[in-house]
Amino acid sequence: MSGSPAFNILMYSHDTYGLGHIRRTMAIASHLRDENTNILILTGSPIAGRFPFPPQVDFVRIPGMIKKTNDEYRSLSIRIDDEHALGIRTNIILATAQTFKPNLFIVDKEPLGLKREVLPTLEWLSDHSPTTRSILGLRDILDEPNVVRKDWEEKQVYEHLDRLYDEIWVYGDRSIYDPVELYQFPTEVHEKVVFTGYIPRVEKCYGLREKIRKQFRVMPDDKLVLVTTGGGGDGAELLEHFISMHDYFPTSLPFKSLVITGPFMPKPKRKEFRNKAKRFGIKTLPFHPRLEELMQAADMTISMGGYNTICEILTQATPALIIPRETPRKEQLIRAQCLKQRKLIDYLPWNSVSPQLLREKIFEILSHSSDYSRTMSAFKLTGLETMHERLEFFKTEYHNGNQIGSQPELILHS
Repeated sequence: MSGSPAFNILMYSHDTYGLGHIRRTMAIASHLRDENTNILILTGSPIAGRFPFPPQVDFVRIPGMIKKTNDEYRSLSIRIDDEHALGIRTNIILATAQTFKPNLFIVDKEPLGLKREVLPTLEWLSDHSPTTRSILGLRDILDEPNVVRKDWEEKQVYEHLDRLYDEIWVYGDRSIYDPVELYQFPTEVHEKVVFTGYIPRVEKCYGLREKIRKQFRVMPDDKLVLVTTGGGGDGAELLEHFISMHDYFPTSLPFKSLVITGPFMPKPKRKEFRNKAKRFGIKTLPFHPRLEELMQAADMTISMGGYNTICEILTQATPALIIPRETPRKEQLIRAQCLKQRKLIDYLPWNSVSPQLLREKIFEILSHSSDYSRTMSAFKLTGLETMHERLEFFKTEYHNGNQIGSQPELILHS
């Protein structure tokens, strides 16, 4: 459509902590952008600028907030009270939408935004820009069903889903987990739900595995175990387990290890792990912008099983052991249980990990690695393909000058 008017997509990613939201948003943006599609990301992530941004994609940084409790947040960097920080964020989000004039507004995870900060923008778009499509994007699993239902009832989310959103994209597989039923979506929004499938990441690149392994001095016959904690803010205990295993079996671990501590792990803790890891020849990095490349080089991955890490594991078909955290939400545990049922990964409950059991699981997975890789390779990741189909529909509608009318037929991927 060269020469056609640009199609503007505004994406909201509240990013109170960690890497999950911004990484998922970046993966979607990188795929949906083209020479006639501008994508602007609203994010509170303090490290958004450390990711490579492709052409036609940019971001607006809103003041960061960090979660104190499930319903309390404080300013991450600047010394102002919580209400003031939220007011600034709310005004930036609204002003950006009014100025950017998006054709598509994609809200990640929080239907009304952090502390309802996106609600004024959704209402303004509904009243003043009726041709803008508003999309709610949800990862496969949010938390235990009763917790989500209670939270959404208290925040009056249900009553806004039909009024303010044109579609709800679930970045998961309905046959694995069905939030429509479990979270009790209102009947009137059922037809708006699109199960996109899981979101694939960068596919395998010929020769990259050998290049990365050579970079980290891993020989062709060596087994490489990659340990990643995501953002790292809550990953210290996982690394403690892994280091303790080396302490317990100092001479009987026939594999090499690479540990990504995460950029949000406190610096003293990162230094402590780096010093401990050196004793066993373990290489540590605080952050890597292309984690999927490291997964391609690894023979096995150990992680807590956040959504993005799981998508990277499935894309690379790298055998994985998940040790899911169970607080402050059960999302990772539920995901690990569901995926183990499909024989895609294996997992250990957080409170049952010991050096002996961890060693046993690693050896078991490495000895059956081809089975896991084969199962994962056969699992279809349709997320980006489905979103691209929906985007092409919206673009056609836009370029034909159509107003929002009847709902288009949606494809519910299962």
